Amino acid sequence: MKTVLLAGGLGTRLAEETDATPKPMVEIGGLPILWHIMKIYAAHGFREFLVAL
Repeated sequence: MKTVLLAGGLGTRLAEETDATPKPMVEIGGLPILWHIMKIYAAHGFREFLVAL
């Protein structure tokens, strides 16, 4: 099953971090937020991702 991840938005609440980096790529624990989200879905068997920017 394909999983659609909505990764748009300005990230205004993360303004200090998103001035130079897109919100989905802001790192938490050394890895991008998007990676953490994909890992959670992968743990439930989802393997195909479509990222909508």
